[in-house]
Amino acid sequence: MEVVSQVRSAAVYTRISLDNDGTGAGVERQRQDCLALAEQLGWPVGDVYEDNDISAYSGKRRPEYLRMIGDLESGQRDAVIVYHLDRLTRRPLELEQFLAVIDRAGVRHVRFVTGHADIGTSDGLLIIRILSAVAASESGTKSRRVTRKMLDNAQKGLPHGTGNRAYGYEADAITIRPAEADVIRQMATRYLAGESVLSLTGWLQEEGIKSATGKEWRSEQLATVLQSGRIAGIREYKDEAEFEAVWPAIITRDEHERIRARMDSRRAAGKRSPRRYLLSGLCRCIKCDQRLYSAARPTGRRYECRKGPDFGGCGRLVILADPVETIIADLVILRLDTPELADALAGRAASNERASQAAQDAASARVQRDELAEAYANKLISMSEWLTARKPIEHRLHDAERVYAKATETDALAGLVGNGVSLRDQWDSLNLTRQHAIVSAVLDHVVIAESPGGGRFDPTRIRPLWRL
Repeated sequence: MEVVSQVRSAAVYTRISLDNDGTGAGVERQRQDCLALAEQLGWPVGDVYEDNDISAYSGKRRPEYLRMIGDLESGQRDAVIVYHLDRLTRRPLELEQFLAVIDRAGVRHVRFVTGHADIGTSDGLLIIRILSAVAASESGTKSRRVTRKMLDNAQKGLPHGTGNRAYGYEADAITIRPAEADVIRQMATRYLAGESVLSLTGWLQEEGIKSATGKEWRSEQLATVLQSGRIAGIREYKDEAEFEAVWPAIITRDEHERIRARMDSRRAAGKRSPRRYLLSGLCRCIKCDQRLYSAARPTGRRYECRKGPDFGGCGRLVILADPVETIIADLVILRLDTPELADALAGRAASNERASQAAQDAASARVQRDELAEAYANKLISMSEWLTARKPIEHRLHDAERVYAKATETDALAGLVGNGVSLRDQWDSLNLTRQHAIVSAVLDHVVIAESPGGGRFDPTRIRPLWRL
C-alpha cells in the first residue's frame, strides 16, 4: 500500500455534465473509485464535493467545486482526489486558477484515478496542461455538433431534450394530457380576461392543482408556462427562431400572441406588487389634472394628489377610496347594459382590423427572422450580415406586437356586454385584478372634484370619463 502520511484531510471531487435519468449514478461511480484510491493511499477523506449535471466547459457556476476551492484556501483540506482531469476542469484558464490556488495553499498532493500526472514536477504539469487543452478542444467540437443538432431538431419541430415533463403533455412531450390541458385553457382565458399571474397562482393552490413535478405552483413557473410557445404548438429555438411543432397545440396562436403581448406590456409598466385598490392609476385631480396615488392611512384607504418632484401634483386633494370604488363599480356594471357601450364596441371594428393586421405583420416578421437564422446556421451569411439584417426585423416585430396589445384591450369584457345584472350578482366574488380589468376596459379615468366641506361624502365629486 502506498502511504502518504503528510495528508491530513483530502477532498474528493466528482462531477458529471449530464445526468439523464436524475439518479446521479455517474457521480456515484466516480465517488466509489475515488474513495477506493484514498483508502489505497491511506489518505483520510475530509469531504466529498459533488456537482451533478453541471458542465465544466460551459463556465456555469459549480457550487461544490467553489466550496472545495474555499476549503483548500482555508487549509481545511490539504489534498485532492479526482477521477480524471476532465472531471476537475475542461478549461485551461480554470486549470491555471486551480493550480494557483493549490500553490498558494501549499497543497502538494493531487491524484487522479485515471490519467494520473504528478503536478509536483514540470513534466507532470506539462502533461496536465496538454490534457486540459485537448479536453477543451473536444468540448468545443462537441458543443458545435450539439448546437447544430439542436437547431436541426428545432427546424423539424421535435421536442427539446427529455428532462422534466412539460405541463399539459405526457412524458413523450407530444401527447396531450387532457386534464392539464383544460387547466391551461382556463388559465389562458382568465389571464386574457384580466386576472394576474399571482391571482391565478393562488387559484391553483386553492384548488389543489399541482405542477408537472407534483409541487405547488409558483407565479414565475406559471408565467413561463403561459407565455411558452409550446402550448401553442410552437417549437422555440433559444430566443432566435420559432418553428411549427410536431405536437398538438393546447391554445391557439392568437391567444398565445395576446398573452405574450399582455405580459410584455405589464413588464414594461413595472406592475409587480399585488393590487389593493380598484382604481389604481384611474383617478385624476380636478385642480392639476395629475393622477391620484393610492395610500393607506389610519383613517382608511384613500386616493390623494401628491406634490413634489417625483409626483408633480398640487397636493391639495384627497378622497376616501371605498365610496369612490363602490360608485364606479356600480356605474360600470350599469354601463355594460347600455346601447352606448354596444355602439362603442361596434366602433372598435377598425381596431379589430388593426389587431388582425398587426398579428399578420408579427407572424411575417417571425418567419423572416426564422429564415434569417436558418441562413446563418447553414453558413449562407456571416455573423455580421445576420446581425445587420436581424435588427430591422426585430423592430418590425416589436412594433407589430405593441399595436396588437393596444388593439386587444377589450378581452376583459368578453361575455359581459348586456349581462350587467348577472355581473352584479358575482361582482364581489371576482378578485381585484379581474374587477380592475373590467373597469379599465370601460373607463378611461375618473376626475375627482374638490370637497364642498361639511364632513360628508359628496358623490358629485366623482366624474367618470368613459373609454367605451
